[in-house]
Amino acid sequence: MNRQIQTEADELGFFGEYGGQYVPETLMPAIIELKKAYKEAKADPEFQRELEYYLSEYVGRATPLTYAASYTESLGGAKIYLKREDLNHTGAHKINNALGQALLAKR
Repeated sequence: MNRQIQTEADELGFFGEYGGQYVPETLMPAIIELKKAYKEAKADPEFQRELEYYLSEYVGRATPLTYAASYTESLGGAKIYLKREDLNHTGAHKINNALGQALLAKR
């Protein structure tokens, strides 16, 4: 069995056979508008610069890797590092999403 993990959405926004977008039909016009706005913003260097600025100066990215000596020793010697996403304000995914949406709304 050859299983491959799809890390990028296809042209319809789906991630493989079961992944995708499932929202109430009444929200689809707003979703389509948001998708269009994001596609334009993603290609805009100024949008990317502003997003990177806030991620760096407000969120605290890039977060450090911390060597986990005890885990390394207890797991047989493979060097284990922890990516410290917990150091971001409010955690990782919430603030990343909120900043991107706020900058889109600002446009």
